[in-house]
Amino acid sequence: MIKLENLRECILPLAVLVAGMPGSGKSAVSEAAQKLGFSVLRMGDVIREVAAELGVQATDKSLGEIALRIRAEHGMDIVARLVLHKACADYGSKPILVEGVRSLEELEYFKNHAHKCYLVAVHASPKTRFLRLSARGRSDDPRSWEDFARRDLRELKLGLGSVIALADVMLINENKTLEQFMEEAAKILSEILRC
Repeated sequence: MIKLENLRECILPLAVLVAGMPGSGKSAVSEAAQKLGFSVLRMGDVIREVAAELGVQATDKSLGEIALRIRAEHGMDIVARLVLHKACADYGSKPILVEGVRSLEELEYFKNHAHKCYLVAVHASPKTRFLRLSARGRSDDPRSWEDFARRDLRELKLGLGSVIALADVMLINENKTLEQFMEEAAKILSEILRC
């Protein structure tokens, strides 16, 4: 499954890390970043790829179990290491945005593998996030409030709350249109590119 000896490492010129609870608006930040020329890598996509390799259907429960299992087996930074491997192999010198950083170990790993590294946190209330996830309809989205709350607790146990607390920039995605939020995200990302 995961062959640690095959993982490439490099130093990225610029890495913008995006953290936020499920449904907060991380993907909108990623979309804004792509329009500015960033290459976007999603931590969750790595977990989905592992699930596909194992022949496991991508549900919230199965993806959560895989995420916890590979971290237990290979360390809390394993998903970051897998993402960096992809970045080194595929993206060269373009600025990178990594969506979905969840632990302090992942944050530290990226900081140690980038000349410049910025952490952007996205926040929205639980009620807003639940409504967004219910409407999104992805196979791993929660079907009930109980599923939603269980997923939030799993994310927090990984250390997501601590990561959010250390953000260089906090974007609030509440009571805004998608266009307004993406405009705000693009402005922040443009400022980071100029640094």
